[in-house]
Amino acid sequence: MVTATPQGYGPPPSYGTPSGPVVPILKDERQGPDQAGNYKFDFETSDGISRQEQGAPQGPTGAVAAQGAWKFTFPDGTTGAFRFVADNEGYRPESPLLPTPPPLPAHAIAQIEFARQQEAAGGPRPQYGPPNSSPGYN
Repeated sequence: MVTATPQGYGPPPSYGTPSGPVVPILKDERQGPDQAGNYKFDFETSDGISRQEQGAPQGPTGAVAAQGAWKFTFPDGTTGAFRFVADNEGYRPESPLLPTPPPLPAHAIAQIEFARQQEAAGGPRPQYGPPNSSPGYN
């Protein structure tokens, strides 16, 4: 006689052995979220990874604003670090590792300065958009 094991019972599935070394967690502190929505956590591993974040409701809607940071070590031994703020103005990360646009060319900076001088002197402000007299823009 063969009996079937009911689904959901029996030994847990085996997923094999870890594919890499086990990395001990050195710090794991957590608070909340509490009833008001405040929370905080901070953890660190033995291989140089760390992550901190805290958040709290803000404004009339109670949307949670958060700030935090994380850090890790690249294979060459250098450190990568990021900080961020996330609030009603959006998500704003900061790090020297983030790409930045190239600087404006000198002629563009000169045009911007000329426009500022014109505006400060009471000159007309430039109008942007398609001209009214062009075909197809009526």
